[in-house]
Amino acid sequence: MQISRRALLALGGAAVATSVAGLPAFAQDKGTVGIAMPTKSSSRWIADGNAMVEQFKAAGYATDLQYAEDDIPNQLAQIENMITKGVKVLVIAAIDGTTLSNALDNAAASGIKVIAYDRLIRESGSVDYYATFDNFKVGVQQANSLVAGLKERFADTKPWNIELFGGSPDDNNAFFFYDGAMSVLQPMIDAGDIVVPSGQMGMDVVGTLRWDGAVAQSRMDNLLSANYGDKVLHGALSPYDGLSIGILSSVKGVGYGSGDLKMPIVTGQDCEVPSIKSIIAGEQYSSIFKDTRQLAAVTVKMVDAILSGGTPEINDEKTYDNGVKVVPSYLLESQPVDKSNYEAVLVGSGYYTADQLK
Repeated sequence: MQISRRALLALGGAAVATSVAGLPAFAQDKGTVGIAMPTKSSSRWIADGNAMVEQFKAAGYATDLQYAEDDIPNQLAQIENMITKGVKVLVIAAIDGTTLSNALDNAAASGIKVIAYDRLIRESGSVDYYATFDNFKVGVQQANSLVAGLKERFADTKPWNIELFGGSPDDNNAFFFYDGAMSVLQPMIDAGDIVVPSGQMGMDVVGTLRWDGAVAQSRMDNLLSANYGDKVLHGALSPYDGLSIGILSSVKGVGYGSGDLKMPIVTGQDCEVPSIKSIIAGEQYSSIFKDTRQLAAVTVKMVDAILSGGTPEINDEKTYDNGVKVVPSYLLESQPVDKSNYEAVLVGSGYYTADQLK
């Protein structure tokens, strides 16, 4: 990034702090916010990090943005380093929400407030606030989309054969997604409208560690081989686009989407570019849009309130019990996206350009 002489003079000699994202973040009078993100392997987390750096900078804060590449000791070391460097606030999207207690106690002892970002940090009394989406509702939206797709594509077929995929068991959100989805699907399973031929249900069975798409693809390969010799798969509940792409690779590998074998209805989440392109191509059926810009804005407002001696705005004080305390939370709304509305929602809002989705 080129900095003009005029821009440098305007900064008045402000110190420059370099973030892992590769962009310089200029130190402001308000101090530095430490941002710990889980991985760059998901474009969603890159978008989150970039949105926060941009919005914190606009609000007068420097940022220390770190990605741990799904390595728990690495994230712990990054957070400990931020504490040592004296950040004013920690914003953490945890890889494993149960492994940070000691570090966060050290942060609290140093007067550093902690905001859990989209993933609840568990088993710690040193988590001050939580900024996220209504994750139970996300699961409800995924299941409703799955059912809508089944009715649309397989109207003359009942019962519908589906398989269930869950997120990473060390991510508290995965349970909310699954429970929300099952609040819709379980009554239909009980009524006989939906069948799970493998019998695999419950997060202890269907969870996918680290949200790994390759693991989801391998599991779907095994499910198809063991349970679908004389049956047709009509749908798969997938809580995340990265898993959806793996699931789709598996089903396409055995002929779904060609000839008379229709593509099963596969859900998703995060509206990542490969999945939106897949939706446009008629493969993945849907995703859930969680606007990272809005989540960043809520987080910046929380930090501003904390550091000015005020109280952050919250709208939920009962849902997110982390095992030690109920963490005061701000829940944002999510939006289902499919082929009928992706352009209006994603391009119309400026989240993507039309060219990015070609």
